[in-house]
Amino acid sequence: MKRKILVGNWKMNKTIAETIDFVNKVNEKALKVREEELIVGIAPSFLCLPVLRKLANGIVCFAQNVHFADNGAYTGEISPLMLQEIGVNASLVGHSERRQYFNETNETCNKKLKTLEKYNFNGLYCVGETLKEYEEGLTKEVIKKQVLEGIEGLSVEYISRLTIAYEPVWSIGTGKNASKEIASEICWYISEVISEKYGKEVGDLVYVLYGGSVKPENIKDYVNDSNIDGALVGGASLKAESFLQMIDNLLE
Repeated sequence: MKRKILVGNWKMNKTIAETIDFVNKVNEKALKVREEELIVGIAPSFLCLPVLRKLANGIVCFAQNVHFADNGAYTGEISPLMLQEIGVNASLVGHSERRQYFNETNETCNKKLKTLEKYNFNGLYCVGETLKEYEEGLTKEVIKKQVLEGIEGLSVEYISRLTIAYEPVWSIGTGKNASKEIASEICWYISEVISEKYGKEVGDLVYVLYGGSVKPENIKDYVNDSNIDGALVGGASLKAESFLQMIDNLLE
């Protein structure tokens, strides 16, 4: 049976001091639940990763991004070797804000995922449709393309341990969340897409999360669904009290 996953994406928020304060408030509970049915992760800014890695014994540390090259003339980027040096071996790939503001494509996401496999990193690959695509009924077409092009060329073994987050772009930071029914159907569909190409055993092993205006009040509705293995949370993960409440709600 899969353990449920809760990952907070802090985006460009929190100083080092604020990170220390947050960890001091949530670390004890995170350490306890690690041995139960819940995996807790945080994706802070690059500057805060070493602090989180050092202090947060019960929390999985995710980078928000990683470059596909080991080194080179890529100003402002971070390589997997740099993350590896501070003990971080997991990263988000393809978040909609990276796609929207920094021109990431399925192709560049694929190159990054191949690099994560090369270094045995855990990958959390984000997919999701825009409002226009949703309104035009293109959700499944867009999702299928993002999933298959993103994981093309990865080994079946690595795909089996991948986590994919369905984050409809129209619900991120807008306060509009997809209904439980929509989230459940698309998370199920992602598993089906992988099953059709790589076999049901592989599709069943891949974790599929939902993200998009998730908060303490609605997280249980989503994650209790059999098709949804956890949540990738943005703004609601920034306050320790809110994050702790989400952990409690998932353990009920």
